[in-house]
Amino acid sequence: MLKSAVSLKKLAGVVLLGILTVLLAGCNTIINPENPQSTFETLGPVAENQLFIFWVIFFAGLVVFVFVEAALLYMVFKFKRREGDGDPAQTHGNTRLEIAWTIAPVIVLVVAAVPTVQGIFYADAGRFVAADSTAQALEVDVIGHQWWFEFRYPHPTNAGEQVAVANEMYVPVGEPVVFLLDSVDVIHSFWVPKLAGKVDMIPNNDNKMWFEAYVPGEYFGQCAEFCGVSHANMRFKVVAVARDEFDRWLLHQASPAAEPSDPLAARGKELFRDAGCSGCHADSNSVIKLRDDGSRIPGRTGPILNHVATRLNHLGMFRNSDVDFEDASGRRLYINSQGMPTDVTTGRSFINESMLQANLKEWITDPESLKPGNLMARDGEPYIDPENELTEGEIDALVAYLMTLN
Repeated sequence: MLKSAVSLKKLAGVVLLGILTVLLAGCNTIINPENPQSTFETLGPVAENQLFIFWVIFFAGLVVFVFVEAALLYMVFKFKRREGDGDPAQTHGNTRLEIAWTIAPVIVLVVAAVPTVQGIFYADAGRFVAADSTAQALEVDVIGHQWWFEFRYPHPTNAGEQVAVANEMYVPVGEPVVFLLDSVDVIHSFWVPKLAGKVDMIPNNDNKMWFEAYVPGEYFGQCAEFCGVSHANMRFKVVAVARDEFDRWLLHQASPAAEPSDPLAARGKELFRDAGCSGCHADSNSVIKLRDDGSRIPGRTGPILNHVATRLNHLGMFRNSDVDFEDASGRRLYINSQGMPTDVTTGRSFINESMLQANLKEWITDPESLKPGNLMARDGEPYIDPENELTEGEIDALVAYLMTLN
């Protein structure tokens, strides 16, 4: 019986060791600077400042931990009860020690508080939008939906209008960008790990934040507040490019879509209206007017699809390109004079049409499998009424039409 109990203890120890090994391996993945969710590679000033605060608090805590554990071990071994020992002398408190361990935590808290308070003021976006500010910055409205992100930019030429895009945000590199955060349904949280910490998106309560990207590149972003069944699929990308490239991209996004010339695509455009897609999605125009008082008006229920064929990622999750922003061979994304993402070395589109086509078809065929609980699968007529279910040919026509939105 005793041997069995010992064996069970050994087994429990081995299992615990295995679990700890797996957990530590997971930690290694997250703290690896190359991981898109790692905050240990900072590529912007806000993230840099927040990482500095982390290290201050970490090392302050480390000093406290080492001191306390050293004192504990010293007392355990120094004053442990030995055979023949009687009751020790009883004491009541020690004024000097009590003063010391009251002052010491205060010092630790002050050490942590100073950079923390400085960091709070540094992360305040208000200094970029104040009326008397000399550091005016680009302002982007970010609106959370279950489960996608909407980004609205000031129109490049028309005051009183905004340009809306979905799940893929472009920003000028080396410039501060201010984000006005809101939500139309539940609480979300906006987070780009390598550029800034997370800030909540609360319905009817605009929060502000800012960040700046030091280098051109593609940055991973996600919702960081549980918001429903597809919370883990609520992702987006931030693409940082040179200012002139950003201006070309925004001007292109503001332009209306061209009429499809291909018969299959033209049929797809008609089907887009007839199947009810246009009830939730804007397909030919990204421009949204502001109210007379300058306030934002609600958009469509679903993501804006104008120029959807220029996006590097589908749903903010699946690649439409077979190369990264910049690969080892020197191929790099570049926004050309038409506002299109192209390969800087060849001038060809950065979008892989076969990948884009496959992604669009998979989504239209079965949206529930990619984002469980989404409104399209729940409320879309072709998905809830068997008599209106899309045929293979109709899906191909819709895909052909969406492929022309570039």
